[in-house]
Amino acid sequence: MNESRREAGASRRRFRLTAPAGAAGAVLALLYGVALLGPWVAPYAQESSDRARFYQPPQRLHWVDEHGRFHLRPFVRPMVPSSGAGFVYAEDVSRRLPLRFLVSGEPYRWLGLLRADRHLFGVAGGERVLLLGADGFGRDVLSRLIFGSQISLTIGLVGIAISFSIGMLLGGLSGYFGGWVDTLLMRFCELLLSIPGLYLILALRSVFPPELPSPLVYLGIVGILALVGWASLARVIRGLVLSIRESEYVVAAEALGIPRLRILVRHILPNTFSFALVAATLSVPGYVLGEVVLSFLGVGVQEPAASWGNMLNQARSLRVLASFPWLLYAPGAAIVLTVMSYNLFGDGLRDALDPRAARAGR
Repeated sequence: MNESRREAGASRRRFRLTAPAGAAGAVLALLYGVALLGPWVAPYAQESSDRARFYQPPQRLHWVDEHGRFHLRPFVRPMVPSSGAGFVYAEDVSRRLPLRFLVSGEPYRWLGLLRADRHLFGVAGGERVLLLGADGFGRDVLSRLIFGSQISLTIGLVGIAISFSIGMLLGGLSGYFGGWVDTLLMRFCELLLSIPGLYLILALRSVFPPELPSPLVYLGIVGILALVGWASLARVIRGLVLSIRESEYVVAAEALGIPRLRILVRHILPNTFSFALVAATLSVPGYVLGEVVLSFLGVGVQEPAASWGNMLNQARSLRVLASFPWLLYAPGAAIVLTVMSYNLFGDGLRDALDPRAARAGR
């Protein structure tokens, strides 16, 4: 018991000393915190639009006014359409819109339960603050980015929880019981792994009707990604279980007459948790990108619901990329930041839980 506690303490110390992993963990905590508090952090609803602000560029935050005076409260300047064709805007330097915090705005229900109308920030006077600009429908890109994180980020967690539960259970059954159980499960895994993942995801998505509402599409995507993702883990868990089942404590438990399924669940699978935790952390980006690809191709989450994939879909034409690049930068930066953070966090977690690193550090 003392030895296991020392190992756990050493793992925590190594993980705390890994600066990139700690920074990545903080970034992920921030992203999921923003997603959880989405309606409060976002200044507007995801479908709220302003027909006078199609493709308005991002507004800049200012602390110094036109007379050179510094202001403690940051402010933005309203954007007005310039003369001529196209969506061209210019700042109205004669007006200032101070940024206010905890302001009243559009009502919402947090988690579908708590009704409120307070938002983290906004401006007064019926004006709008668009820190990341507006899209082709006059909707705030920042608000849609925050609401989209609720879809794109949680799909990874929910999908991983389902697929890794299936993969650990079936991989454990295959490795421990062997025989026809092992043959049947592993051949099915090989069948899934032999099909290119993207084509399999698209084929499974085509089974559902295209006019499904967004909540059902969300559940469908989670189910598809979970179905595709469990096979690779099951094969690795099988290999681990093949070695663990020869351990003395497993042989002793079998000699005592403990049911084999209980031995598997209580004594063998828990010894694979450290590997499964690291593998799950490193696999979440694949699930996030799977949702992004489906939504980008127009078969995932549908408008007006926001996801990072269908936000990228708006920036797929060369005209939009050339004239309104912020429509690409916002969701693209969020996706890159999430994927990099998960990879760095997973690497740090793997180093912390590696028993060989623990022995080398003594």
